Formats: sequence, C-alpha cells, structure tokens
Amino acid sequence: MMRDSVFNCCVSPAHPPGGVEEHHQQRSRAHTPPPNDRRFLIFFDFDETLVDECTDDSIVTVAPGGVLPGWLKDTYRSGHYNEYMQRVLGYLAEQGITPAAIRDTVEKLPPCPGIPTLMQFLLSQPSRDFEVVCVSDANTVFIETWLQHFGFRPLFLRIFSNPAHFDDNGQLQLRPFHSHECLRCPANMCKEVVVRQYLAQRMRERGGRPYQKVLYVGDGANDFCPSLTLSPGDIAFPRRDFPMHKLIQEMEEAKPGEFKASVVPWNSGEDVINTLRKIIERP
Repeated sequence: MMRDSVFNCCVSPAHPPGGVEEHHQQRSRAHTPPPNDRRFLIFFDFDETLVDECTDDSIVTVAPGGVLPGWLKDTYRSGHYNEYMQRVLGYLAEQGITPAAIRDTVEKLPPCPGIPTLMQFLLSQPSRDFEVVCVSDANTVFIETWLQHFGFRPLFLRIFSNPAHFDDNGQLQLRPFHSHECLRCPANMCKEVVVRQYLAQRMRERGGRPYQKVLYVGDGANDFCPSLTLSPGDIAFPRRDFPMHKLIQEMEEAKPGEFKASVVPWNSGEDVINTLRKIIERP
C-alpha cells in the first residue's frame, strides 16, 4: 500500500522571501491555488537535464582532498542512494564544510547546453501557455539554490524532490521523498507515481479539463518510468544517447507501439524549443 501521497511530501510552490530553509519549514502551509488555464504541462528533471552534472557527485568535491574516504563509499547499497547521501552530508558537516561552501559549489554548476535559452523562451511565453514542474531525485536545497542563482525559479510552479534543509549545526539534512512499490525505481522516489498523482490532482482542480499536451524532459533511467504515463499526442524529450533515450529505444524495438508518446531526443535546449514553437502555433 502506498503510504505517502506526493502532496504530503516536499512540494515547493513559488519561493517565499525567507530563503531555502525558511521555505522548507513553511512547505506544509496552504499554497496559492494554481492557475487552471495553462494549455501545456511540462515536467523537467534536474540533474543532467537542467544542470549539466549530477549534483550529488559534484558536491563531493568540497570534501577534504576532493574525495570521500573508502569506508564511506563502501556503505553504498544499490537502490538506496538517498540513504548513502545522508551519510555523505553528515561526513561533510563533520569535516567543517559550511552551508555557504555547499551553496557556492551548487551555484557554479553549469547548465546543460541550450537550457538557459529554453528557460528564457518559456519565461517569455504568455502565462497561459506552459505550466512548468520539476521532478528530481536530487534535493530541494540544491534545486532551489541553482534555480534562484540563474533566475529560473519563478518559472516553476512546483518542485518535487527529496526534502532537505540546513539544521542549526550547518549540516544539510536530507530525507527520502516518499515510499512506493515500483521495482524499477530507487527506494526513495518513483517519478511515475509523482507524475501520475500530480496529473490526477490537477485534473480535479481544472474541473476535468485536460492539458492539450503533457511534455517530459529528462535524461536518466528514472525518467523512463514517468514517460510511460504519457499518452498518444504527448511528447517525451529524452537527452540523446542517455539512459532514458536508450530505454525508450529498447522498448520500441522489443514492443513496437508500446511506448505511446512521441519521442523527440535532444542535445540542446534549443532542440526542445523547436518542438515547442510548433505546438504553440497549432490551433
């Protein structure tokens, strides 16, 4: 039985003025009702989709010598990366790594090719065109910090990710997003559950009126699972030759027609823009 709804977990609405930690503490407060006139719903992954690195791997560079000790690396278990990162963040705090050092490292991470252009394109569109949501197995502090630094945060109506905050001792505390029963995904997050529940919730709030299209932009194996929820007429944007793309290709070869959405691989955010321009222009 699914114990947690995604709406009981870390859901980030428009960011309040008090900073990431204050926002984390306020996340259970009532949100402003979301607009219900958006034509298209677009989901973005974060690591290696918006930011051109894995943020968890990049943050390890602030450790003494830029590497983790072998005993800590040996505690990793497949499918339990979130638990492993909790130990890594504890170790960094013990070594005196400050919140400022962690934020500074995250802010320096480069965006994927063409992503700033794609974000500016979305920001420039009429408000009724795109509802933009981030679904990521990173954490809320990394995502909020990076999006705010680049000026992209106002674009995102919601952020679904593992809840995190700096405690009074300066340690970045991390928790799993939810529990689930999907065998394809890591224990702490199944993006298919997130996308499916979000769509169901928004359909109720929109009075049953569907989006014209649902779009999903990702790269990793854990982005393949939510792309299976897409319908004919929707669009999956897998980063070319990354695991999500390869898994879609394998399904299309093994079970032709099983993958329902259109597939538009991307190397740059400008590839996504080209498709978005076409769907906007259609009546």
